[in-house]
Formats: sequence, C-alpha cells, structure tokens
Amino acid sequence: MAIPAAIGMTFSTLYNVVDVYFAGKISTDAQAGLGISFQAFFLLVALGFGVGTAMSALTGNAIGAKDDAASRNIALQGISFAILGSLVLMCVSVWLAPILISVTSEPGAYRDAANRYFRVLIFALPGFVVAYGANGILQAMGDTRSMQRALIAAFFANVLLNPLFIYGIPGVVDGIGFDGIALSTVVSQSGVALYVLRQVYRHKLDSRWSLEEFKPDLAIFIDISRQVVPSSFAMLVMILVGFVIQFYLKQFGPSAVAAYGVALRVEQLFLLPAFGLTGALLPIAAQNFGANEADRVRNSLYVCVGIGLVYMLFASPVLWFAAGHLMRFFAPDSNVVAVGITYLRVDSIIFPAYLVLFALNSWLQAMKKPKSVLLIGLYRQAFAVPFFIWLFVRVADFGVTGVWYGVAASVISGLVVSLAVAHLVSRPLVGGLSRRPLKPM
Repeated sequence: MAIPAAIGMTFSTLYNVVDVYFAGKISTDAQAGLGISFQAFFLLVALGFGVGTAMSALTGNAIGAKDDAASRNIALQGISFAILGSLVLMCVSVWLAPILISVTSEPGAYRDAANRYFRVLIFALPGFVVAYGANGILQAMGDTRSMQRALIAAFFANVLLNPLFIYGIPGVVDGIGFDGIALSTVVSQSGVALYVLRQVYRHKLDSRWSLEEFKPDLAIFIDISRQVVPSSFAMLVMILVGFVIQFYLKQFGPSAVAAYGVALRVEQLFLLPAFGLTGALLPIAAQNFGANEADRVRNSLYVCVGIGLVYMLFASPVLWFAAGHLMRFFAPDSNVVAVGITYLRVDSIIFPAYLVLFALNSWLQAMKKPKSVLLIGLYRQAFAVPFFIWLFVRVADFGVTGVWYGVAASVISGLVVSLAVAHLVSRPLVGGLSRRPLKPM
C-alpha cells in the first residue's frame, strides 16, 4: 500500500515543483507570491485532509468489523460532507485569503502576485477537498493505486497546461501570464477529483444506489465531524505555522520568502516515502483496531517506523550534500539559493524525527483518537514553533538561520511529547507502545 501512495505523492510534489519552476521563469516576485498564496490556500484545504483521515479511519474500522452496510453509508455521507464543506470554504475564502496574504507579506509586487493567483486558485477547492475525502475511502479498502494514477496524470497535464495558459499559442491565443499557473491547477485537480470519485463508485456504489443516499444524515455527519474537526484543526495549526515562519522571513526580504517556498518543495520530495508509509499505516491499523487485533495494531506501527528510519539513514545525508544543486535547479537567484541551502541542511538533520511524528499521528487516528493528534499539534505548532523561532531570531539574533533552528527545536521537542501522549492514550486500547502481551480486547 505504501509504494503506490509514495509514487503518487512523488508526482504530487513534482506537480508543485513544476509550478515553482514556471513561476521562477517569470520572476522572483512570482515565486514568492506563489509560495504565500499556496500557503493560504492549503489553510483552507485543511478540511480535505481531515475528511480524508476521517474516511480512512471510520471506513477502515467498519471494514475490520465486517459491517458492509456501515462502511457504505459512511462512504456516501463522507462524499456529501466533502462537497458541502468545500462550497462553504469557497465562500469563506473570498474575504479570508486577502487577510492571510497581507499578514505574511509586505506591500509590493509579490503580494499583488499572490492575490491574483489566489483569486483563480479558489475554484480548485472542491477538487482538492473531494479528492482527499474519496481517497480516504479508497485507502480504507486497500486501494492506493487509484490516487497514484490520478496524480501521475495530473502531473503530466500540469506540465502541458502551465506553458499553454502562461504563454498561450503564438498567433492563435494569448496567454494569461502568472495566473495561468493557478488555472492549470484548477483544471487538473478537478480531473483528479472526478477520477477518484469514479473509483469509489466502482468499489462502493455500483449496485442499487440513489441520490437519496447522499442526502446528509445528521447522525453520520456528527460522527464524521468528530473525526474531521480535530484532524482538520491539527492540520490547520500546522499550516498556520507556515504563516508564522513567513511572518519572520518577510523582514529578510523576498529572497528569503522565495527560498522557503522552493526549499519546501525539495523537502517534500525527500519526505514522500515517509508520507507513503505513514499513509498506509492508518487504514491497516484502523482495520485491525476494528477487528480487535491489538497486537497487530501495535506491530503495524513498529514495522512502519522501522522501514522509515532505514530510509532516513540514506535520505538525510543525500539532502545535506545535494542541497545546493537542488536549489540552483529551481531558483536562478543566487540569494534565494544561499538561503534555501541553509534550510535544507538544518532540515536534513531532523528527518528521522519527522518520520516518527507522522507515524504516531496516523496510528492515533486509526484508533479514532484525533483529539490526541490535535493536542500534539497544538504543542508543536502553536507553541513550540513561535517560541523557538522567537528565541533564535529575536533573542539569540541568528538571523534567517534562526528561523530554521526554531523549526528544528520544535520538531525534536514535539517528538518527545508525541511519544508520551501516544503511549498514555493507547495503553487502555492496545497496551501502549510496549510489546507486552495483552489480554483479548
């Protein structure tokens, strides 16, 4: 399950890299505007992440308990929840996005670029939210290949659509410049959502279904919300950290902001196997939890972390030594490259901590404990990141590098908190993180 998911995420990240590449061809201001606008956009898409994890956990539990009727109802209601939620988000984003962008930027060309980009990108919200929710259903059934195929197709579509919309066809139709990058995302992501929905239909809805089944069921909506709200809020808090980081970076100029946006894409490429592993952990642990197989719930975490740490032993040094080459490939500005290298090298040291954090979050969500994930996120993102960045930038006066040290300190301390919370919360459910033999649940 992890390999197709990781491959799909690779193309998803490459998709973003293509956007960064073409923005860099336009200007450094365009690259900075892209990074800021996309940060604001993903603050809204946090609902999609929450729906995806909720569907994977709830549908997985029902499948593990062999309750086919419940798993079907949850899937149908999850799709309705995602559609309605995305429409509400589109309305909210009209006034919220400009506020978020203004907080993380200074007046000028790159703020203007961010606002223009977002006004087009807003129409991609339903595609993202619905696709995440539908993919959570597919993952619960063990299908990670459908999203993989959709993301691969979206990548190649983006490669073609970006230059088409930016530059147009000479002598036939004019391009729309920087806004074309956003339009490409709207078109390709809508295609992803339609394809993933088709796959859910084939798995779950291909016998005797009606539109009446999609009508919101208050009781099921409440159950879904209990999982979605903490998970989405945890993701929301994590994304808000990006605004904290950009708030501190803006004092160092557009080059620092652009460097962070480019370096994040590079970082994601190296973290993809970790995302794939921990993404596969959630439905596997959820099904075993639903089947009352406590030892297998615990063992799934050990296997995930073990494989991930072996990978990190290779990924960390590669990122350290290749940081300069990777930054120069995506950013022609030497100032952007220099700042990005410092971020990637600090980041490479804490890669193993990221892996364990992601695994523990998936594991807790599989046991329907999203509030614990939220608690961990609140410590690490809402407290630790702002505090440690303030400490290294304002008190220790490390400059832009102090931002990276602050992020690293928050990850390491967050790992300690995560291990403690995961052990305490899981003890009454599966015996905690230890390997002690358990009585039947």
